[in-house]
Amino acid sequence: MAGKRGMTLRAQWLGRQLRELREAADLTLSDAGNYMQRDGGTVSRLETGLYPARTPDVRALLDLYGVADRERRDALLRLASEVWQTGWWDDYSKELSKSIVDYAWLESRAAKIHSFDALVVPGLLQTNEYTESVIRVADAELSSEEVASGVRFRLERQKILDAPEPPHIEAILDEGLLHRCSADPGVLKGQLQHLVELARHPNIDIRVLSYTSGHISPEGAFMLFDMPDPYPEVAFVDSPAGGIYVEGEGVNRLTLKYRRIRQCALDVEQSLRLIRTVSDRLR
Repeated sequence: MAGKRGMTLRAQWLGRQLRELREAADLTLSDAGNYMQRDGGTVSRLETGLYPARTPDVRALLDLYGVADRERRDALLRLASEVWQTGWWDDYSKELSKSIVDYAWLESRAAKIHSFDALVVPGLLQTNEYTESVIRVADAELSSEEVASGVRFRLERQKILDAPEPPHIEAILDEGLLHRCSADPGVLKGQLQHLVELARHPNIDIRVLSYTSGHISPEGAFMLFDMPDPYPEVAFVDSPAGGIYVEGEGVNRLTLKYRRIRQCALDVEQSLRLIRTVSDRLR
């Protein structure tokens, strides 16, 4: 159906804020529905993000809830516009999980992206060959077309690195992934050399958590997104069952964990020296 949108993080964030405003105004779903000439069930679907709210509806609800602060109104109306805005990632919505499509949208909006990775280099910093190797090993049943689609998707994501105002990226890599190659050592060597090149960018910091640091994060990898207003900070944790988005107190806990990992990691110069040393040993 043309114009149909699935549930996204954007829609959920907007809906949650609308619900909080309605409750603060001491109004029921029926009250809001009557004002909009809709039923309460429609308002409920807007608040859960099941059906993304359109800008005119958001504007009407803000009037009903007495939101007069211009900055708050503008922020929520921008978010309403974002909910329905189509991006390049939507072209992949039928091929990839919704969580990964949301992930690409987060990357495109984040001011800062901090990550800890234990098994593979983060996608934004991968070479084409490394990306293809990782995708093939992760799922041997994928067709060549599906692998190619996954590579294109990752390359599209990497375009934010060349944006006029790219996000600040800090990636902490477990030392083990510097030695882990899927098949061809040349692919890993090219990836390590690529990391050294990327580290020359003023907005990219790469650090290594060495073997001597012990099990600082036995739970594995995670990513933190520092988002501009009106978006909340959000974390992403991957799992075999799919990606999990974390907000609120969960983000605070992961932020503290990230700081502990960072304190134990090598500094940037030490990290790059180690990456060069490992790369030089590969043939």
